Parts: sequence; structure tokens; C-alpha cells
Amino acid sequence: MKRPQLLIVAASLALAHAAVAAPVAAGPVLDAANPFARPSTLPLHYPAFDKIKDEHFMPAFEAGMREQLREVAGIAANKRPPSFDNTIVALERSGQLLTRVGTTFSNLQTANTNDKLDAIDREIQPKLAAHHDAIYLNDKLWARVKALYDKRASLGLDAESMHLLERYHRDFVRAGARLGAADKEKLKAYNGEIAALQSRFSQNTLKEANASAVVVDTRAELDGLSNAQVDAAAAEAKKRGLDGKFVLVLGNTTGQAALAELTNRAVRERLLAASLARGSRGGEFDNRELVLRLVKLRAEKAALLGYPNFAAYSVETETAKNPEAINKLLADVIKPAEANAHGEAAEIQKVIDAEHGGFQAGPQDWSYYTDKVRSQKFAFDESQLKPYFELNNVVLNGVFYAANKEFGISFKERHDLPVYDPDVRTFDVFDADGKQLAIFILDYYARPNKQGGAWENEYVSQSKLLGTYPVVANHLNIPKPPAGQPTLLTFDEVTTAFHEFGHALHSMFSNVKYPTFAGANTARDFVEYPSQQNEMWATWPEVLAHYAKHYQTGASMPKDLLDKVLATKTFNMGFITTEYTAAAILDQRWHQLAPSQIPTDVPLFESQALKNAGADYEPVPPRYRTTYFSHSFSLGYSAGYYAYLWSEKLAADTSAWFKENGGLLRKNGDYYRKMVLSRGSSQDELETYHNFRGRDADIKPLLLRRGLAAE
Repeated sequence: MKRPQLLIVAASLALAHAAVAAPVAAGPVLDAANPFARPSTLPLHYPAFDKIKDEHFMPAFEAGMREQLREVAGIAANKRPPSFDNTIVALERSGQLLTRVGTTFSNLQTANTNDKLDAIDREIQPKLAAHHDAIYLNDKLWARVKALYDKRASLGLDAESMHLLERYHRDFVRAGARLGAADKEKLKAYNGEIAALQSRFSQNTLKEANASAVVVDTRAELDGLSNAQVDAAAAEAKKRGLDGKFVLVLGNTTGQAALAELTNRAVRERLLAASLARGSRGGEFDNRELVLRLVKLRAEKAALLGYPNFAAYSVETETAKNPEAINKLLADVIKPAEANAHGEAAEIQKVIDAEHGGFQAGPQDWSYYTDKVRSQKFAFDESQLKPYFELNNVVLNGVFYAANKEFGISFKERHDLPVYDPDVRTFDVFDADGKQLAIFILDYYARPNKQGGAWENEYVSQSKLLGTYPVVANHLNIPKPPAGQPTLLTFDEVTTAFHEFGHALHSMFSNVKYPTFAGANTARDFVEYPSQQNEMWATWPEVLAHYAKHYQTGASMPKDLLDKVLATKTFNMGFITTEYTAAAILDQRWHQLAPSQIPTDVPLFESQALKNAGADYEPVPPRYRTTYFSHSFSLGYSAGYYAYLWSEKLAADTSAWFKENGGLLRKNGDYYRKMVLSRGSSQDELETYHNFRGRDADIKPLLLRRGLAAE
């Protein structure tokens, strides 16, 4: 997942998903001792993590807000007639202090938070939203942008500059610039409360996951887990003051990794029940009332701006353009996906019956028995794979190797840059000509103070205007083994590493002038395309053979096992597609409500929405239930979770293009980089794709990729 920079005005105000900061009265200049007072002197302005303290953030935020408001006030009050340079380019250059503190804070608050950072987040979010309003609802500034837009054809702008002017005009309109004074005040109130609620949802979700961990009394109940996993559960229990017991921590999705290995059905049932109940079981972290209020505010904001619902407002700037197109895609996919899931369930039931289990397969059984079905059909299981997927080997000889073969780039680990956690690693990235391209931060291990899931973000974005180069990070949540034990990955974790690095490549290869368009700052339903495309190389025979080495012997994965891995690429895809599509349907149903349609019972609405969409297959619950659905309620994917499937259509079609043109070749990578990855959002994203492929994307490769159509 590409995590949008939600908390800041990146050097550009026009990031569609940016929320900036609140109006602040004139005040003192930021203390020179504050590490945000000036750009970092480290390579490529890499953050000085060793100097940044919690107490530095709020003064830097306040100074950054003051500074940007002064800059914007100067632009709005300029006596000279508006020009592209004195208005649009000036806005692009504004807010650089706020960008420095905002990007670093946003990234640390998700990757390495604490109570102080959480408190700052709660305080700053309404201010950030209000500052966004202070800029976008500035009548004088809007008049200058509109004047330029109205005469844009006569300005002699190059294509990227014209696109930037059109983007600013669009974003001012969507931010409420055309509203009357009373409605602007109402909009400001909506934005402030929405920002505060999103922050609370995010923090509740993390704390609820920690509070919902499952306590197990005996080692025997954890039969099926490896010794390292059991030891990790014991260590977690000891850390919580539960010596002699075992604690299974929860990941962010409904499904939990341990469900695939635990032989004890009662423990599996407890683990899944704890996962499903998050945010809806009462207590201080319950998200039900928060969701209802948030959905209502979003619907009212959309109505104020002239849209029938928040989904219509949100999707207008995406490549899908309208909710109807999304509904059609989800409806087209859910029917064959669920049909496949029913077939998969029947195979699982056969195994249960053969073992005289005496029960019907439920959601707590799916992962465990799916591995048995896989073993029967392909004569192997996940445990056979993990010794060949040692973390360092996957990264260096898999992820980095594929990038080198495709684009000619190389990596050199460095140990002199400060990091915010000892497990974080940094790499210089060099282009094919030997020049430094970027710095890459790798943060792969799970921590209790780290948001769940996997994502990419940027500390510094590329921009020719500002002369900046990318500093980007990938985050996963791989359980850290006990000291001295190797980190062995599941195949899903391997694929996720390739996926997130696809986002990193999008950021690293950015070659645009304006920071608004940099890297992965694209439409949400386009941003997942390069990441999903990069998953292709995880199973490309040349790449897989290069990194799939036994961690003890160095022996290559046997060819028969490798062939089985490749043969199972569509295995269990009915389940995978159904759980994802069900969550995407929930996201749309919540955000396609008008203000007068907001329900009062979250679980009841969720159940009815899934039933009405034909996505209520009991053995396959949604990947996220509403009350822990961070994509939808805190991470900037509200009415946008469909984007993964929408983008995958482009990715699957591009994978077909690579295969048609010889696969993992430099000439293919260079062309893909030039036509897609370097462009960011400097032109319409569908135009970018059409220019690359010579046509619009075909859906058949997507259906084939997911096993939903025959060759």
C-alpha cells in the first residue's frame, strides 16, 4: 500500500489527499536548535533521526504553519497581475518547513509512535485541516488561480505546467472556493472534526489490536506453530507480565497468520473471534459511534459541495470517475470469486471429513485446511517454502536483483545514517550510470507501536523545481524471531516485499518538475498499479531461482518445489478475491450513503450491505470489518479501497506486455520507466497508460491472474 501523506501540505498544496495545518497567529521564528529549522544537512536531506525529539514537532508545526501563511498571504496580496510564476509556482515553493516536519511526523507516527506523538497527532489534525481551509478558502488567492485558469490557453504553458494549473483550479473548487461565506464556515467545521475523528480511529485501531491479543495457557495449545513462534508468544506474554503464558498478537487484517498452523480448533476459533470483534466489543477503543459520526460528516461535506454522496466526491478525481463504474467492477468480480470460493470450501470439507472432523468448515478453519488441500494437490505446504525465503536473501537477491536486471540500478547498504529503530536499514540507490538516485529505508519488523499492514512513504520527494531527490521507505510487519534465529518469510510476505518495492520504484524514478506530481502522488486507483506490477518478479523463474536458497545450506529450491510454487499462483484465489472484494463493497456502501441514510447500527448495516451485494459467504469474512478498516476510515482510502482491483487490471495487462516482449529485460524496464514510472501524475494517468500500452487495459489478464477465467 502506498500510504498517502495525509498530515501535511507537501511542498505543493495541490496533493489531492493532503490535509495541511491550522491558521496560527504571527509568532517567533523557530529556534535554530530545532532540527526542522532548516533542511537536513545529511545526504539528500535524509532526516536527522538522532537529533529529532518528540518536543521538536509541535514548535516546528506551528512555525511551519506561520511561515506558509505568510508566504500565501504574500502571493494573494501581490499587486502584480497574476502569472503562472508569481502564483502557481510560488504556491509550489511554499510550506517547505511544514513539509519537513509534516512528512517526518506522519511517517514516524505510523511506524514508531508513542503516547506523546499520538497526543500531538490528536492536537494537530484539526489545525492541519483548518490551515488547509485557510489557504483554499482564501478569496484573493482563489481569484488569482481562477484568473489564470480562465485564460490558460493564452499563457503558452508547457504540458506539465498546464496540468498543474488545471490541478490547482480543480482542487480549489473541490475544497469549497466557490461556496458562500456561511457554507465555508460550515465546511471548515466539517473538515476539522473529520480530521480529529480519523486520528482517533487510527489510534483506537492500533490500541485495540494490542488489547485484543489472545492469551493461551499452555504450550500444547500452540501445537503446529514452530518453536520460534511459540518462543515469541512466550516472550510477548512475559513482556505483558504474564509469565508462563503465551500471547498471540493480532495483525491488522481479519485473517491471522497463525490460523494456518494452529492444530487446536478452539484456539483458532478464539483467535479469529478476537480479530473480528475488534472495535465493536465496547470499551475505550470501540469505533462504532466514531464510524457513524465520520460517515455522516463525510456525507454532509459532500452534499455541501454539491455531490450526492461522499463516494461521488471522492472518486471524481480518480481514474474510475464515478461510483457506478466501481460498483460494476465489484459486481463483475464478486460473483465468479464467490463461486470459486464455494468450490474451494468443498475441497476443504473433503479433507475435514476424511479426517473424521465432524464439523462444517468455518472461517477459522480456512487457512489451516487450505494448506492441507495445497499439500494434497501439489504435494507441498507453506512450511516447506519458508526455509528458502530468508529475509536478507529475499531483499538482496530477490527484490534488489530484479530491479537491477530490469532497470540497471544498484544498492549499497550504509551504516552511518541515523535510524529511529535499530532494526531499520538504509541503502544508497545508484542509477545505471552510477549517479545516486535515492536513499531507501527498509523497516520490515513488526512492533507494538507500529501500524499494522505494509506501506511505502516518502521523506523527501523528487522535484526539479526544488532540486530534491527521493528518500523513500518501505514498511512491513514481519514478526521478529528470537535472537539468533533467522527471519523466514511466508510466500505472502515475499510477495508483499516485492509489492511495496514497486511503490518505492515509482517514487525513486520520478522525473517531474513540480512536487505536486512527484513519484507515487497519483490517483489512488492508479498508485497501486506499479506495486502490483512489481509482484510479477517474485515468481519470475530467473528471479525466484536467484533468491529461493535454503538459509542453512544455500541450496537452491528444488525445481519440483519451484514448479509447484508457480503452479499454485491461482490457488485459493476465490477466497482471496472474495475477502478483498467484500471489504471494497463495504467501503463503497458506507460512502455511497446520503446524509439522511446514515444507519444507527454498524454491524447490522455491514451485514445487510454484504448480503445485498452477494458477498455474505460466511466462511469468507471481509478482509477488514468496518470497525478496524483503517484504509477506509483513517488512511486516505475512503471510498477508494476498490483501487487495488482497479489498478490490478493495469498491472495484469502490463505483465502480459512484459511477457509478450521477452520478460525481464533492460529494454523493457527502461521503456516502462520512461513511459510510466517517471511520469508521476504530471499527465492524466489513463493517458499515461494508453501512451505506454498503445491502448486501454484489457480485463482478461486480470481474470486469468486471479483464476476467474480460462485461457
